[in-house]
Amino acid sequence: MGCDKADLQVLPALAGLERGYAVVSINYRMSGEAQFPALVQDAKAAVRWVRANAGHYRFDPQKIAAWGGSAGGYLVTMLGVSAGVPELEDLALGNPDQPCNVQAVVAWFAPTNFLKMDPYLAESGLLPPPGFRHNEANSPESLLLGHVITEIPEKVNAANPETYIRSSGPPFLLQHGTKDPVVPVQMSIAIAARMERAWGKDRITLELLDGAEHGDPRFETAENIQRVLDFFDQYLK
Repeated sequence: MGCDKADLQVLPALAGLERGYAVVSINYRMSGEAQFPALVQDAKAAVRWVRANAGHYRFDPQKIAAWGGSAGGYLVTMLGVSAGVPELEDLALGNPDQPCNVQAVVAWFAPTNFLKMDPYLAESGLLPPPGFRHNEANSPESLLLGHVITEIPEKVNAANPETYIRSSGPPFLLQHGTKDPVVPVQMSIAIAARMERAWGKDRITLELLDGAEHGDPRFETAENIQRVLDFFDQYLK
């Protein structure tokens, strides 16, 4: 619903500069500007732009990782699972000759199956009061999809990263707080299990931060940032 590529959420990624990584922070259309799949199409266009401009900026186009939290975690998860899915591409956004796949993904507290968010929160004793629930018409998920999500299950399924898990995919590091009252921890647990079944356990790492909430400062500690960068080193260097 609202963010900017230059806000404070980019600070953890900037630590990658110290390890020789280039950092590209992207904007995408908000739900007040365009509905799904526009935001996914924008993220894919950004990856294509990086590859198209690799020579100018001295990027390595064969080693692109995606890292994001919350809505950004959703987007990087979609990048990891849906390369080559035509309905999630808009090649008119630029550089149609470039692929949009990524080589590694770090997703922090990412939403996946929108219809399960409230049931999972209720299961954990974290369901918000009426007026702030995901299944309502004013929720971020309903605004993104253009209608109250309980009445459009097919569109919810189309927006669910689990829908696009196929026989192979990039290595994923999923991190989630066990007391997240916004995006339930079961989201990451469920998609990690699906990925493991499809790709093998060696491709998926799920780490749960005990007691951490949504956007908890523990995700951005020096120790955890180094953990993320070590993960990238493992697969990109």
